Amino acid sequence: MLKVLIQRYIRDGQPVGSRTLSKESGLDLSPATIRNIMSDLEDLGLIAAPHTSAGRIPTQRGYRLFVDTLVRFKPVRDREVKELQHRIVGQDADTDSLAKGVSDMLSRITSLAGVITTPKGQHAVLRQIEFLPLSEHRILAILVINDREVQNRILYMEGTYTSSELQQAANFINENYAGAELSDVRDRLVSDLEKIRDSMNQAMLDIVSVAQSAMAGATRQRPELVVAGQRNLMDFAELSDIETLRRLFDAFSQQHLMIDLLDRSINASGVQIFIGQESGYSILDDCSVVSAPYRAADGSIGVLGVIGPTRMAYDRVVPIVEVTARLLGSALNSVD
Repeated sequence: MLKVLIQRYIRDGQPVGSRTLSKESGLDLSPATIRNIMSDLEDLGLIAAPHTSAGRIPTQRGYRLFVDTLVRFKPVRDREVKELQHRIVGQDADTDSLAKGVSDMLSRITSLAGVITTPKGQHAVLRQIEFLPLSEHRILAILVINDREVQNRILYMEGTYTSSELQQAANFINENYAGAELSDVRDRLVSDLEKIRDSMNQAMLDIVSVAQSAMAGATRQRPELVVAGQRNLMDFAELSDIETLRRLFDAFSQQHLMIDLLDRSINASGVQIFIGQESGYSILDDCSVVSAPYRAADGSIGVLGVIGPTRMAYDRVVPIVEVTARLLGSALNSVD
């Protein structure tokens, strides 16, 4: 009975009465028996009665029971799988360039808001460092981390140094430490500088020493959030009042709330579902978030998913998110 009620409410968005349940459940029960069952479900906190209607709607607790034990997930349609494969597989495997396309695709297929975070690195490997003079006592350190990420650090020096001295210092670091984790580079530089102090001129010692300190702040940048289809949320009555939409759009634009929420799925083995207050953010009390992690070839991890009302079609949305994460991870891991 609960399953039928929730399925009907997800479909129509209207409170469900005992007469409707009697017709749709296919159970040979009297209206009085159905009303008693609904009363029991209400006592259990699984459904509730809106003040303006004699029908019932699911509660967050009811949705959670439905998602965990009652829903039968539908396989993703062949047409949608092919659409996803065309958009993801065989394309430029640069994750940043794929992010917008994937969020657009999720939004279009589910008619919800599609979200994706660019990968958050587990490893930060130094590929190359270069030094450029900026002014009398400032040097720009350009660090290439992993394959594509570039971070700039301004080094404040006590003395002035020639371009030749800066190049020598960069050559020393690149020749001895390129390909190593940044954390290892920092530790090894501290140790190695003590050993080779006598054989290195003071200029190189100064530059390398300050560069070592700068690397302590060179970490993987915070992941970026790409959102598509926010306007789809306006189609749902429970989210369509101006104040709710304004707060939701503010949350999307500020990013940190959504990124923090999606980050909870980074170590998950599959799809995660946050229903209403489970997100921990009051602005999402009337929303559900369905998310799944994806992993790139370099070990970095991102999260993709959709955001919509709690009455979203979980049976269809969850498999779409799962398949999309798997296809994107496969595409990124197929890179040589």
